[in-house]
Amino acid sequence: MATGKINVSVDNIFPLIKKFLYSDHEIFLRELVSNATDATLKLKHLTSIGEAKVEYGNPLIEVKVDKKGKKLHVIDQGLGMTEEEVKKYINEVAFSGAEEFLNKYEDSAKDAGIIGHFGLGFYSAFMVAHKVEIITKSFQDETAVHWTCDGSPNFTIEESDKKERGTEIILHIADDSTEFLEESRIRELLRKYNKFMPVPIKFGTKTETLPKPEGAKEEDPAPTKEVDNIINNPNPAWTKQPTDLKDEDYKSFYRELYPMQFEEPLFHIHLNVDYPFNLTGILYFPKLTNDLNIQKDKIQLYQNQVFVTDNVEGIVPEFLTMLRGVIDSPDIPLNVSRSYLQADGAVKKISSYITRKVADKLTSLFKNNREDFEKKWNDIKIVIEYGMLSEDKFFEKADKFALYPTVDGAYYTFEELQEKIKGNQTDKDEKMVILYASDKEAQHSYIETAKSKGYEVLLLDSPIIGHLMQKLETTKEKISFARVDADHIDKLIQKEDTQISKLSDEEKEKLKSDLEAVFGEKSNYTIQLEAMDSDASPFVITEPEFLRRMKEMQQTGGGGMFGMGNMPEMYNLIVNTNHELVGEILNTKTAKKKERLINQSLDLAKLSKGLLKGKELTEFIKRSYEMVK
Repeated sequence: MATGKINVSVDNIFPLIKKFLYSDHEIFLRELVSNATDATLKLKHLTSIGEAKVEYGNPLIEVKVDKKGKKLHVIDQGLGMTEEEVKKYINEVAFSGAEEFLNKYEDSAKDAGIIGHFGLGFYSAFMVAHKVEIITKSFQDETAVHWTCDGSPNFTIEESDKKERGTEIILHIADDSTEFLEESRIRELLRKYNKFMPVPIKFGTKTETLPKPEGAKEEDPAPTKEVDNIINNPNPAWTKQPTDLKDEDYKSFYRELYPMQFEEPLFHIHLNVDYPFNLTGILYFPKLTNDLNIQKDKIQLYQNQVFVTDNVEGIVPEFLTMLRGVIDSPDIPLNVSRSYLQADGAVKKISSYITRKVADKLTSLFKNNREDFEKKWNDIKIVIEYGMLSEDKFFEKADKFALYPTVDGAYYTFEELQEKIKGNQTDKDEKMVILYASDKEAQHSYIETAKSKGYEVLLLDSPIIGHLMQKLETTKEKISFARVDADHIDKLIQKEDTQISKLSDEEKEKLKSDLEAVFGEKSNYTIQLEAMDSDASPFVITEPEFLRRMKEMQQTGGGGMFGMGNMPEMYNLIVNTNHELVGEILNTKTAKKKERLINQSLDLAKLSKGLLKGKELTEFIKRSYEMVK
């Protein structure tokens, strides 16, 4: 039996610290299973090129819990190690076996899927174990080896009677880590980190029901047998070529990723690139709500089928973090910091590639089946609008397929909308005014007024639309957006011809005094006397576009003035000086009747705007019944 001291070189201790200092202890299992996978895939590669004269067979990795003996076993049927290799790869910490293997077989091993850095990953075992054993037999015809270490620099190494090729790691679990002796905990970790590892992973057995034999009676129980419980899917959809997959395969994989998600995805995007970086994956567009906060952290990041994280900010552009699916890239290390991601050139290229790929897919969907794209618009618009705001390159592409729906259910691209409305909705300053509503029901009367003039009204109701409108107004020439309740319709799109008021300046002053006397000094209404069509409403309540939009943008993050999100609601009360009722208010001699007419007219305007509530609504109803009597 040989004894010795593990050689931890000063030069190589820093990668070890960097790798594990900030890691959860639970990742030890990911590392050990990754090592077992490496050993198996290395053997597969060596047999395929004729360097290993053994049968590869159908190897699997087995994880076993021995709760009574306080041990955890990770067993593989890979290429194993000789005594010399154990000394080299295990005792000389941070000398990477996988790295050496890749260097040696650089050209032929590119597709071998070698995951990890053996020396480092193995030592994560000591985060949860007070003693670790390795029993290993190389695929080469050499004696098996038994290595033992108690966590100090001291180890023992001796011969073993192991007959089968491969490696068994035995962890003697420490008293402060007994959670890793619970089968449920190990199952949870295997499913979290190793769900899609490329080698089958056995964890216990399960009972399988067999078909009943011919002639069996109905009441006879079906025969059963115990089979290996394979906990992973070694060949997930993203590792296959898109040409080998059908729509149902993509939907099935979505259900595998999100078993508690009952709605089907709207469509998918298959990522597959090998230059200038390596990346595969599948992204899904789910049905999205307007709540931006609950959507994130649904994309899973893998490195060679090993789960890394579901926080992919920095790798996936922020506007796409609301999507779901998988991204797999060997160019992203297993343990990454946010600052690393922000600085890494490969990661930036990956982010740009994903943005372009998503834009291309959306362009294709729009061109190939516009009707279907329009049906899905409400479910995907939040991602597209967010992308147009945050990524200039995406904005350029999206400008061709982003849709602007009308209150009547028509959908236009910006170019189509421009062509449709420029003749009728261009004001005296040659600016095209795009009218929109944010709530079809609440703003119904304003919409109808605009439509009576032959104007097109868009329905724009996402929480970030104010930010997008501002961007469009600064990138497009001579356009502005105005919500239909931002002013009376003739002011929203001001033409050369203006209405002449029926009232003199003295009468206007008197009318304004009468209104202010009823409203009081503390009113949040700014009174505007306007000459409008005689059949337009006598009183109209509007919200100034600039103030309201800035306030909304402040509430959804940025874009507004300091503190504007907390400002009280401010409204304009536009009084139509050409309306018959306004003339009656002015000429009424009885103060009580005048007050009642003003209050009733104001309440009708509030009702139209959805502002009449509570006590005011109760008084309005009571007053209306009295007037009917």
